[in-house]
Amino acid sequence: MASRINADSSNGLQLVSDSSGEIQFQSSGITKATIGSNGLSSPGHVLQVVSTNKTDTFTSAANQTWTDITGMSVSITPSSASNKIIIIVSMFGVFWQTGYNGCILSLLRNSTFIGGGASSGSRSSVIGTQGMTNQSGGTKIDSGVQYHVTYIDSPSTTSAITYKMQFWQDTPAHPIYVNRTNNDSDAAAWSRTSSSIIAMEIAG
Repeated sequence: MASRINADSSNGLQLVSDSSGEIQFQSSGITKATIGSNGLSSPGHVLQVVSTNKTDTFTSAANQTWTDITGMSVSITPSSASNKIIIIVSMFGVFWQTGYNGCILSLLRNSTFIGGGASSGSRSSVIGTQGMTNQSGGTKIDSGVQYHVTYIDSPSTTSAITYKMQFWQDTPAHPIYVNRTNNDSDAAAWSRTSSSIIAMEIAG
């Protein structure tokens, strides 16, 4: 039982003390904030924010293998196992497609895939996909697409966590690009971008 400081319209300010080392601030019996060994905690409030901003380019032609997107990872250490982590990803990428080939993207907590849909059979549970179909045989996405992902995770730990993005490419003949267009000529029309991944700890 924590020490409590409670205020309500009937009894005014009430103090209840104990030796737990934790103090709860209450309004009409509802805890609004707690001070404990991990500092101040108020349910629903942001406790910390960490981010990685990737400004360099990334190119890979991995062949049907889950591969890290270099620079698209962020590490955070939750202060309480009951807290949640909000992950926000903004990533610009170019994906060459031909026929029915495509690329799929996943978000991982350490080595665990998270945020995907319900898996069924051999179908991948992923957080994003990019594919083009062209019966005449050859479509390219030259200008790229912008991925925006928001996911609320409940890691249930106070150990350090790394969140990262991976991709799986259907064919190595058409590599993926991040933060650049596929042409990447030295001209204003072929731009460079940045991508980011943000982790926010929310008090439970």
